[in-house]
Amino acid sequence: MTPSTGQTGSSPEAISPFAAIRRELHQIPEPGFAEFKTQQFLLDYIQTLPQERIEVRTWRTGILVNVKGTSPKRRFGYRADMDGLPITEDTSYEFRSTHPGFMHACGHDVHMSIGLGVLTHFVKQSINDDITFIFQPAEEGPGGAQPMLESEELRDWMPDQIIALHIAPEYPVGTIATKPGILFANTSELFIDLTGKGGHAAFPHLANDMVITACQLVSQLQTIISRNINPLDSAVITIGKIEGGTKQNIIAEKARLEGTIRTLSADTMTLIKSRIESLTAGIETSFNCKVDIDYGANYRQVYNHAETTREFMDWVKESSDMKLIECTEAMTGEDFGYFLADIPGFMFWLGVDTPYGLHHAKIEPNEHAIDLAIDLISQYISWKSDPNDK
Repeated sequence: MTPSTGQTGSSPEAISPFAAIRRELHQIPEPGFAEFKTQQFLLDYIQTLPQERIEVRTWRTGILVNVKGTSPKRRFGYRADMDGLPITEDTSYEFRSTHPGFMHACGHDVHMSIGLGVLTHFVKQSINDDITFIFQPAEEGPGGAQPMLESEELRDWMPDQIIALHIAPEYPVGTIATKPGILFANTSELFIDLTGKGGHAAFPHLANDMVITACQLVSQLQTIISRNINPLDSAVITIGKIEGGTKQNIIAEKARLEGTIRTLSADTMTLIKSRIESLTAGIETSFNCKVDIDYGANYRQVYNHAETTREFMDWVKESSDMKLIECTEAMTGEDFGYFLADIPGFMFWLGVDTPYGLHHAKIEPNEHAIDLAIDLISQYISWKSDPNDK
């Protein structure tokens, strides 16, 4: 398979092979555990590589690739997520999404193309140790990392150290950012369904209005952060979607709140959920309704292994042209945290210099970051594997 060389705007431009791959992947975003075209695209590319030193396994819609070292004593891992988001694209690209209502708005197309680039490097230039490349589905939900870790397919190829990256719109190209310890927050989805009694708008006393109830509950949820969480701690409850009612003159029998919880500690997440349950119990009594709570997908914090991360940061400063920033933690969520709970390693931000943030319909990452990341990761793993380079 030869990647196409799509273009941005009307002027032709020369792009690297892996930027071209990113453009192909950008056109086929798919939801979690439905990345069928994406999986096939990756498999087709992997098939074009020399096969003597690689083994390939699939797990659901994900892919595992083992690259054999010349005299392995340990195993490195690189993980890239695969799924897109339910967002209608609004970029200036000529290679926009061909799947209506879906977009690679979180950079997973960039992550995968970098993974293929690093894979290609080590297939062609061997090192002492083995490497497992993990193309993981369903990062955006319902969460592919935890079940993939528990899978029989990964068991024999479990890394001793693992690396991942995430694009960062706010940093310039040529910059990476990370820190030892917590980098991304604990996260939980939040879905609350309210059921009361519908009726005619002219007779509110004969009904239990779930639009009014939902509005009261949204306001009460915000008091958890302002009045139950230590001001020196950090936590967020965001309600991003409200649904209720069917017509302007009908009192709503049902309403639904959809949101997210973010915390920098597991104990704070437990406290917030306990308070949500207490508040909704009060809502049931106050508004004579039924409340059902679903916490959906829950992700562990991304907690970078201190020794390994500090070693990487020192290596970047001494041996790389990339600029390193020791950043603060962020309230973003990432299921890579499950890998780091079991395997020493780290995640870092990769600067892609775009004014639009993650999950925005207009985000256009700077593709020059792709080759820089491929070179950085390839050089770092080579340095770690060969003691003569230290």
